[in-house]
Amino acid sequence: MTSFVSLSKAMALGFVRDKTATFFTILFPLMFLIVFGALFKDAGTSKTDVLQVGSVAVLDQIPAEGRADLDQVLKITKTDDLATALEKVRAGDSDAAIEQQGGKVVVHYSAADQVKAATVRGIMESIVQQGNLAMAGVTTPPLSLSAEPVEDKSMKTIQYMTPGLLGWAIASGATFGAALTLVSWRQKKILRRLRLSPVSVGSIVTARVGVSIGIALLQSAIFIGVALLPAFGLQLSSYWWAFIPIMIAGTLAFLSIGLLAGAVSKTPEAASAIANLIVLPMAFLSGSFFPLDSAPGWLKTVSNFLPLKHLVTSMQDVMVRGQSPSVTLPAIGILLGFTVVVTGAAALLFKWDDV
Repeated sequence: MTSFVSLSKAMALGFVRDKTATFFTILFPLMFLIVFGALFKDAGTSKTDVLQVGSVAVLDQIPAEGRADLDQVLKITKTDDLATALEKVRAGDSDAAIEQQGGKVVVHYSAADQVKAATVRGIMESIVQQGNLAMAGVTTPPLSLSAEPVEDKSMKTIQYMTPGLLGWAIASGATFGAALTLVSWRQKKILRRLRLSPVSVGSIVTARVGVSIGIALLQSAIFIGVALLPAFGLQLSSYWWAFIPIMIAGTLAFLSIGLLAGAVSKTPEAASAIANLIVLPMAFLSGSFFPLDSAPGWLKTVSNFLPLKHLVTSMQDVMVRGQSPSVTLPAIGILLGFTVVVTGAAALLFKWDDV
């Protein structure tokens, strides 16, 4: 029994003293609880943004008390421009557009978010049915409801999964590759040898950047190639190629994060832990895995400061939403600016050898 108590005490003390183990066993899961709790706290009561195009009698004639209930679930904005409304839905700025063509109510939705689309269709079906009941016995023909996607009929969920998961893969590859290489080379004294060799620092950096971009291109080719298979049915827009510049800018941004992680880490385990701590939560907070429509407003604001959000959104715009290459320019600027700042911090903390 004495041996058992002594061993248990030693193991417990060893766990407490191992900061990395303590963090990933207790604090890391707790962080995900906090993140997901914030993401889905108001998921059941979040409003759906809808554009009402022109006069929609079935909506305009709802009594005041019914309108108050409707306003709890739908945020309706009126507009007269159908083309602009459809473009906003296609770009993800609004969840649906509603118009009335005689006795037919049309719901234009985006295949990007099937949950929101189903919500709007369900609500409008109920409203149309109530309208038909109210007109029972009247000679006016009953109303009908039609739902039409703003994208091509061939659009599937894969359209939006591919850019999101590809962005996460690029971020992970660049961050982990730079961090682990830097720490490993420092431990094995390779950096010391390079410093004493005639090889310039510029050549070393250029080689690392070239390898990272090459890996990102390979990742992109594999992801897109698999998604294009008939089993998945990815349909690329005519401007799909415009994702390459934003992909390169994203690679540089996460390469700088990897360099910073490698600069402050003493061991590969620590570098991997830091990289995981940065990239994995960022993937959830940037919409790589699922949309952030149900997230609180403050969390959406935070996501706008994350480089992965700009990488994923811009790739979606040109790869599947069919927007022009010019829409990626602001994101490219943000990612390159982020790269300069973080690389500067990494340079200040960089060491050629362990001390």
